[in-house]
Amino acid sequence: MKKVWIDAGHGGKDPGAVANGLREKDIVLKIALGVKKQLEAEYEGVQVLMSRGSDVFLELSERTAAANKAGADILVSIHCNAGGGAGGFESFRYTNALSESVSFQSLLHQEIMAALKPYGITDRGQKSKNLHMVRESKMPAVLTENLFVDVAKDAGLMERQEIIVALIAGHVVGIAKHLDLKKKEGSAVAKTERNINVVSPWAASVWKAMTEQGYVDGSRPGAPITREEMAVIIGRLKKNLQK
Repeated sequence: MKKVWIDAGHGGKDPGAVANGLREKDIVLKIALGVKKQLEAEYEGVQVLMSRGSDVFLELSERTAAANKAGADILVSIHCNAGGGAGGFESFRYTNALSESVSFQSLLHQEIMAALKPYGITDRGQKSKNLHMVRESKMPAVLTENLFVDVAKDAGLMERQEIIVALIAGHVVGIAKHLDLKKKEGSAVAKTERNINVVSPWAASVWKAMTEQGYVDGSRPGAPITREEMAVIIGRLKKNLQK
């Protein structure tokens, strides 16, 4: 049984970065809980442990001490960023990280960026820094910075469910590949899973035509549509009819 430690940053009296009506502690908890649920539902032989599963405050030392005591195989500390200009995603390992942490970061970063690719999110790169969560953890550890709450574009994206789903999926796939986890046979999740970035064959021709005519941007063909997206499509249709 592989043990994965998921650390949702901040919490309780510590909101983390705050801007555009968003609080870092809320977003990262949602991602962390989603990672736990999806990883355990889809893969065999894995247990996901968490620093926190609710809005509580923990010192950094408490988080790493608990992960080390549990004997976790890997640790992922999930955060959102602030003060980044153009925004985007980046990941961190310890400055003197062991080779396994380097390889874990590379794989995790790649999978998260692959999940975010359809949304045009900036890849800020794989970095190293003297951060407590990756320094004091005794197992391979990576800290992810998932978009910027104080960058308007990123903040808008984080309010969309499909972005949260993509962030969760990227973390899950990266973790599963690093630990060489096997998918559960015939699981309900596996049967109903849909890649929202792949158009269904029956809709391919119409989707292509609508994209070429500018009604949609060609991304996320399988994602649910919001009322504001529907309003944009109707507005474009009315504009074309008036020509």
